[in-house]
Amino acid sequence: MKISISGIRGIFGNDFTLKDVLRFCNNFSRLIKSKKCVIGYDTRFSSVMISETACAALMQCGIDVYNLGLVPTPVIFRESRKYNAGIIITSSHNPLEWNGLKFIVSGRGINEEELLVLKSNQETSKSVIGSETKIESNYIDEASKLIGRVSGSPKVVVDVGGGAAKNVATSLLEKIGCQVKTINENLENCSRGPDPTSDDLKDLISNTNGAIGFAFDLDGDRLVVVKDMKKLSPDVTLGLGAAKALELGYKKFVLSIDTSVSIEKFIRKKGGEVKRSKVGEANVIDLILKTGSQAGGEGSSGGFILPEFNLCRDGILTSGLIASMIGTSSFEDILKFMEGYHQVRDKIAIESRLHDKTLEKLQEKMSKQFGQIITMDGIKAIVDEDSWVLVRKSNTEDIIRISSESNDIQKAKTIAEHTKELVNQSYAQVK
Repeated sequence: MKISISGIRGIFGNDFTLKDVLRFCNNFSRLIKSKKCVIGYDTRFSSVMISETACAALMQCGIDVYNLGLVPTPVIFRESRKYNAGIIITSSHNPLEWNGLKFIVSGRGINEEELLVLKSNQETSKSVIGSETKIESNYIDEASKLIGRVSGSPKVVVDVGGGAAKNVATSLLEKIGCQVKTINENLENCSRGPDPTSDDLKDLISNTNGAIGFAFDLDGDRLVVVKDMKKLSPDVTLGLGAAKALELGYKKFVLSIDTSVSIEKFIRKKGGEVKRSKVGEANVIDLILKTGSQAGGEGSSGGFILPEFNLCRDGILTSGLIASMIGTSSFEDILKFMEGYHQVRDKIAIESRLHDKTLEKLQEKMSKQFGQIITMDGIKAIVDEDSWVLVRKSNTEDIIRISSESNDIQKAKTIAEHTKELVNQSYAQVK
């Protein structure tokens, strides 16, 4: 089981069970000052069972539950602003046998201090049993009002990957004036995996001749774009979102440390300012709130964040914002700018208990080979003004991630391959 500010995740029935659901929901009830909590779930086969258990646990602690049922993560975040707390049953892009819980306080994901409450052993509160109310969201109306009506009736293809975005994404894009075709609506017989950032998206690519494609993960917070029958990198999603934010007049951005340097350079070129955070949606949002920034996100997860609407990666809203840019100079400018940079992402399976020791050894090796080392989150080496490499442990899986970037694709590959060898050497030393 993985326990972090990104949520509780594990293989259901193995290292994540209904007992865990009861324990974490009981502990979370201590953080719900309003005594109200919105809840929803994605399309995983275990989600309904977990949702029913989570509702029962909360009501036992005197919490009134407002149940959205099957909806994407961004919808639950949006509704949580009204109730002050939320729980999402999802493990986002993880394999289907996984599931988990994501917790929301005051419209944002939990922080490190709140995570300690979740992990501690809290006694069950003695209280009047809470109630459960089935509710619906106004997300589509509210998002379409923010985006506005798009011109030219652009053609878009939506690949929901059998996930929870299937009704919301299509309905939003139709409402703002797009011509929409939807594929992979159901989890059964879905032609791709749950993570669009790693899947080749062949089905979506084959359906996008003359159209823009949008691929979502199972809970709808990640978004990958297909253009000219080619899958674009997840960083492009954030780049397009940033370009739209600049168009709307926003200047202050927070980007995760693993986000493409091309986005930062584009923002600065347009008169904006950029701060860098640790990797992780919650870390980006924490710095957004602390600095009063207006937009941001994580390139690696295809996640754009617009705080005025949602304090989370919102792939569904982002698809609408991108659709509103199709055919405009802003759309082409950012794509052309980012074409000059190339990213390579890789990972190595290493058990979590050896992550820290491996990185300690790795830092010694990288410090001898690279001039500038940043240890805000993992180990990032600045090779030159257009090239870097980052090695960090995953918050959600038993892996160590390697990301590199350069304005020369071969250079990016060489940096990544060399760094991967250093990681393997470090791992071998601590095994």
